[in-house]
Amino acid sequence: MDSYGFHDGNISNIIYNRTIDFRHDVKHTLQMHSSMIRRLSLERELEGHTGCVNTIAWNSTGSLLISGSDDTRINVWKYIGHKLLTSVDTGHSSNIFCTKFMPETSDEIVASGAGDAEVRVFNLSCISGGRVEDTPVTPCAHFQCHTRRVKKLAVEVGNPNVIWSASEDGTLRQHDFREGSSCPPAGSSNQECRSVLLDLRGASKRSLAEPPKQTLQLKSFDISATRPHLLLVGGSDAFSRLYDRRMLPPLSSCQIKNSPPPCVSYFCPIHLSERGRSRLHLTHVTFSLDGDEILMSYSGEHVYLMDLNQGSGNAMRYTCGDLVKHWSFLPINGVEITSAKNCSTVQLCKSKKLLEFAETCLKEGTEYYYGIEACNEVLDGGYRIDLQLKHACLCTRAALLLKRKWKNDTHMAIRDLSQARKINLSSFKVYFCMSEALSQLGKHKEALDFALAAQCLDHSNAEVSERVECIRKQLSAAEAEKSKKSNDVGSKSEPYADRLISLGDIFYRSEANSDTSQEGPRSERDDSDYDEELELDFETSMSGDEGRDAEQNVLHGSLNVRIHRRADSAREASASNGSCRSPSSYKKESTSYQPEAVIDMKQRYVGHCNVGTDIKQANFLGQNGDYIASGSDDGRWFIWEKKTGRLVKMLCGDEAVVNCVQSHPFDSVVATSGIDSTIKIWTPIAPVPSMVAGGSAGPNTFNVLEAMEGNQRSLCRARETTLPFELLERFHMHDFTEGTLHPFECAQS
Repeated sequence: MDSYGFHDGNISNIIYNRTIDFRHDVKHTLQMHSSMIRRLSLERELEGHTGCVNTIAWNSTGSLLISGSDDTRINVWKYIGHKLLTSVDTGHSSNIFCTKFMPETSDEIVASGAGDAEVRVFNLSCISGGRVEDTPVTPCAHFQCHTRRVKKLAVEVGNPNVIWSASEDGTLRQHDFREGSSCPPAGSSNQECRSVLLDLRGASKRSLAEPPKQTLQLKSFDISATRPHLLLVGGSDAFSRLYDRRMLPPLSSCQIKNSPPPCVSYFCPIHLSERGRSRLHLTHVTFSLDGDEILMSYSGEHVYLMDLNQGSGNAMRYTCGDLVKHWSFLPINGVEITSAKNCSTVQLCKSKKLLEFAETCLKEGTEYYYGIEACNEVLDGGYRIDLQLKHACLCTRAALLLKRKWKNDTHMAIRDLSQARKINLSSFKVYFCMSEALSQLGKHKEALDFALAAQCLDHSNAEVSERVECIRKQLSAAEAEKSKKSNDVGSKSEPYADRLISLGDIFYRSEANSDTSQEGPRSERDDSDYDEELELDFETSMSGDEGRDAEQNVLHGSLNVRIHRRADSAREASASNGSCRSPSSYKKESTSYQPEAVIDMKQRYVGHCNVGTDIKQANFLGQNGDYIASGSDDGRWFIWEKKTGRLVKMLCGDEAVVNCVQSHPFDSVVATSGIDSTIKIWTPIAPVPSMVAGGSAGPNTFNVLEAMEGNQRSLCRARETTLPFELLERFHMHDFTEGTLHPFECAQS
């Protein structure tokens, strides 16, 4: 539905009034205005890498762009003319995942972090301009203290002396060039590198209620530009954590494992906080430029916006007790009784028309997506509407979400129905839809409570009577299935002969069997591991001759699987140095553990797919950050309106996967990269605004809804990789000994 405009105003009026409107910077408004975004098109492809481009970043002025790749090179590009200025062979032995310009160094000092667990810093002034180095360049600083892949680097505005690195080893380190330019390799006998700012090797939580035990493998990290003492980290669980650097303990060594320090705030959508799924993790977290909001992108999930300012009224906090209330038929506190004042006649008329359109979509059973967007406009677009209209819109959007059935639509419907219930405690539609939502989640007991409440409100309604009987049957079937499973427990201990074993089962078994966290230095840094008994590492790669199957639309590449288990001797050595705690201490922690309050989501952005890579970004666009962008596994990248979650633009940006999306600091320009070896530069050069645009990987027009639905199917599809048991047995999987499975061909959908 394209009959309503965007919330950034008419661009002609903004330009006309720029000389008399001093309330805001007009340049910031125009930089990423909706009219500019809807004209974005591919202007240039930057060629210079020979592998996947995993990281791109602008300098502070926007005059240079830096990139890092699987080819282990750093390339620096000039913005004007898109010329390759310098290409550095870094000497990394594995893929580069992050690069940064050091501030206040005239952009001559750059840093890189890679899969070899190293951070390297280079002085570009020592390299002649335009030179492509064919031999590794000696770094001016070289830090080898991490034991796992370095996934993110961060710098502080105005500080040229310090760089921070986040690694999958569970530590966030602070490297100060004034204290030294190198450190001993991890695992060496003389290692006393005291650079650990955050030790999160025992911070990962499977759910809100469970105490942290596992290593939090850090995937992303950011420093607030407005309040640089605030640090945001995201990793291998569902929770993003905010820390105040001023409240952290002094830098420490990794020789002794420290308890995770308390954080300022946890962030997680309430429906993800109790999943208990080991696969759920964050791939990117970032602050908005004003520091008031954060953005979180999940693997196998959507992109979520959170409010950082807890006192603003927009940040909704919840605890374990609130999770119970979220599903159950309990009295609701805080009933909404205040109505909107000074309702604009124009807004009220527009809201009613949008609601009528949404109700028509629901009645006709078509265009659920556009009906939901119409409701989003009314509820999230800043309209001043009365409570009756708000209640009707919440119920309609919930019903549309239950019909559309995209991932987590049911949870979003429950959120709407909970709000609607606060407005009208005796609404038949609320109870009826809530029973349907809970049935879809398999919560049949709770669904029956709401269905019976709906039946009490309307005894003559045949549909609700059928619903009650249906739920009772579902409840009986579920109880019978539960009884059958309990009787079949003994049969599950049979051998795995002639069947497939799921990697997801292996992950679950590893976590289920791990009650303690063992820790200690390892002599082999490549296999160093702070996780529990069993761990499987995945490394996927797609070279130039491995592409997309044109007929089956799948990617072919190689998958390396590494299986680790610490030997008993390593466990004894770990215990003897006092770096681990006893199982009894963990039991005491579990019984006395009090879960922290968590800040809930503010907005959700859907349509893309984030499953195939764990470096996929989601970022704010422009100085004002009014739009959100993310890469996707289908080779496209998406732009949404931040306020309403409305999809504004979808562009084809890669032959396979778009991972990185970086907005220019000042101009209406966006750079993207992914599996392709090129970097794409997007500018508003299209003659006509549109919702779609082509590129090197696709046509100029395509079905937007069809692409989004395809991505939703990919998200909902089981992500477990299944290996033949014979293959696992061949490599002595039953012993769980350390080793590496040889690469084998796999397909990624």
